[in-house]
Amino acid sequence: MPLNIKDLKITSADFEPLEMLRDEHAGDKGNVLPRLTVSGVPAGTKELAVICHDPDAPLPQGFTHWTVYAIDPSATDLSDAQEKYRVGPNGVGDMQYYGPQPPAGHGKHHYYFWVYALDTAVEGTPTREEFLAKYAGNIIEQNRIVGLYENK
Repeated sequence: MPLNIKDLKITSADFEPLEMLRDEHAGDKGNVLPRLTVSGVPAGTKELAVICHDPDAPLPQGFTHWTVYAIDPSATDLSDAQEKYRVGPNGVGDMQYYGPQPPAGHGKHHYYFWVYALDTAVEGTPTREEFLAKYAGNIIEQNRIVGLYENK
């Protein structure tokens, strides 16, 4: 099944696409999850998943900042997703949001907040890589919002 971006959207009241995230969202300066909103969930969605990933991190697979599963498809406000839904491991193995913290002088990094509409429930708490390997064929629709952050 080809993946598409049709009506599914993820937005934030805290940043516009390709704009800077505030320091309060950084891992070492507050670690506050940005407010996220989902809309346009397609029919047939059993659950949503959200993953925040930094492909610019100087690691072979980039760095995963947050994975969350079992999000009710009727949910729109994900401000309490950390407490309300099943959180999986971030890049250091902790089960929580870990905000941006790129190496000083490494330039602007891109933080992709991906939302996935799935036709099945995700089992357990897979890593980002495990999720994509196992559930790629179950993604009905996906979309993302990208924020930027830089440690000077």
